[in-house]
Amino acid sequence: MGKKLVSTGRGGTGKTTFTTLASRFLPPPMFLIDLDPDQSLAEMLGINLKNEGIRTVSEALYDVITARRDGTGGTMSVQDRIEFMLNSQCLYEGRNFDLFVLGTKLTEGCYCAPDAIVSGAIPKVINSYQYVMIDSPAGLEHLNREVVTDIDDLFVIIDPSSKSLKHIERIKDITAAIGITYNHFYLVGNFRFNEEAKKRLQDTGEIYLGNIAYDPQLAQYNLSGKSLLDLPVDSPACASVKEILTKAGLIKQ
Repeated sequence: MGKKLVSTGRGGTGKTTFTTLASRFLPPPMFLIDLDPDQSLAEMLGINLKNEGIRTVSEALYDVITARRDGTGGTMSVQDRIEFMLNSQCLYEGRNFDLFVLGTKLTEGCYCAPDAIVSGAIPKVINSYQYVMIDSPAGLEHLNREVVTDIDDLFVIIDPSSKSLKHIERIKDITAAIGITYNHFYLVGNFRFNEEAKKRLQDTGEIYLGNIAYDPQLAQYNLSGKSLLDLPVDSPACASVKEILTKAGLIKQ
C-alpha cells in the first residue's frame, strides 16, 4: 500500500514549493493531489492543464450537476458519470507522477462535494502508487473536511512567526478531535528561518527536519512561470528538500 503524505500550513509558507520539489526526489509511481483553490501546483510542475485537456474535479462536478439539472446526463448514474470523468478527463498522467487538481469551486455551498469525491478516490488508487502526496489549502478548514484521515507523514510548513507556532498546536488539537491519525508529525521551516527561529522550533518538542533554503533562482522561476522541476538538482532549495526527505526516511542519501 502506498504511503500518504500531506503538506499543510498557513498561507504563503511554501507548501506547494515543498510538494513540487519533493515530487522530484520521491521514487515513482507517485500520485499528487492539489486541494488548494489557487491551483498553483500544476504551474510549479510545469503543467498547463488547459493545454493538456485536463479538467479539475470541481469543473467535472459542475458539468455533472448541470447535466443532471438540464436532463442531458443520459442513463448513466451520477456516481458513474463522476467516476468516468475523473478517470477520463481529470487525471493528468506523467512520466513520474499523476495529478488530480481540486480546482476553484463552481457550485453553490462549500467544498464538501468535490472534497468527498477526492476522498473517495484515494482508497481506490492507493495501491497503484508508492506515494500519494496532498498539497493542502491554507489554514485548518481542510482538516475538518477529512479528505484523508489516516496519514503516514504530516509535514507542517511554517514561517518564523508566533502565528505558526500556535498553528502547530491547533493542527494537533483538530486532528485529535476529529480522529485524523498520522504516523509522523514533522515541522519544516521555510526560507525565512534564521538560527533563532530554528531554536524555537526545536524547543517545541516536535520533530524539526530543517528548512527550505533560500534560493534566488527558485524565486526567478516562480516569477517567470518556469517549472521548478527544471531547477538544478544541486540548487539550495532542491538540496534542502532532498535532505529533509532523507531525514524523514523517505529516500536514501
